[in-house]
Amino acid sequence: MNIDPDRASGLRRPVAYAALASSMALVGSYVALSKPLAQTFPIFLLAWLRFGIAALAMHSWVRRRADEPPIAWRTHAALFGESLFGNFLFTVFMVWGVGRSGAIAAAIVMASIPAWVALLSAAFLSERVTQREWIAVALAVMGIALLGLGQHTTAQGVAADTAAIDPLGLAALLAAALCEALYSVIGKRLTGSLGAKRITAIINLWGLVLATPLGAFAAWHFRFDRVGPGQWGLLVFYAFAASVWSVWLWMTGLKTVPASRAGVFTVMMPLSATLVGVLVLGEPFNPLQGAALALACLAVILATQPTSDAGKAKETPTPPQ
Repeated sequence: MNIDPDRASGLRRPVAYAALASSMALVGSYVALSKPLAQTFPIFLLAWLRFGIAALAMHSWVRRRADEPPIAWRTHAALFGESLFGNFLFTVFMVWGVGRSGAIAAAIVMASIPAWVALLSAAFLSERVTQREWIAVALAVMGIALLGLGQHTTAQGVAADTAAIDPLGLAALLAAALCEALYSVIGKRLTGSLGAKRITAIINLWGLVLATPLGAFAAWHFRFDRVGPGQWGLLVFYAFAASVWSVWLWMTGLKTVPASRAGVFTVMMPLSATLVGVLVLGEPFNPLQGAALALACLAVILATQPTSDAGKAKETPTPPQ
């Protein structure tokens, strides 16, 4: 029996939507779960182990396909920049910020990434910022400001040590969001001559190189015998979710769903991080955080809606690393 291609595409689309949503849910979960990992491992050791585990898992992805040309020096520079901002610095700032401010704060700040991407694209790539994107930027800033206001507000029934948002932790989360936005902007300059798997593997290898000096030093003084099986299992999940699964699911979804429409699924990241923070880590959730999260999610939806400008290039959004 012959199957209508349009009907087949329609049947595949729910699976693609599920892949995109699962990718962003994984990103949110590993952002939240980095909090207990940061309490077990030093930050640079955690980054080093993450990149090392992922490098072993993706060793076969590094090889060049027969139809791929050699990598030009500009592409090498772009790949290094991608790893410096999107892998290494993002991981350091994000893990440190989550450890000091919590998973819910990270969820709200990370939701601002699409808005910062729009601003940085205008600054470095001369792309036009639409009115809707300016509104998204304003909503993202309002959400973060509302989150920061929470450090001066103590709700009844909420412990003092969890009601306040640490200013340095919040600053680190903002730095992580900006690093991820730079990662996305730099990614737009890649030639596209490399496959997604090879780009992912090479970026991860650069992250391993950058983390090795401080990571190896931390490992020399670390008591690995004090790490339990649960922490090791969480570390392996973190490495695979951050470097392998989320990227593979995202690219799988993009085979069917246009990139301009796929971006809206990034709203799953703050929602997932919040759920993990509340249900798994036991963080309190007050009305002020709820309002900030609502503003952040609305900013994501506005910033990632398809543009009506037919002449504007449709860029492929990249998941946080």
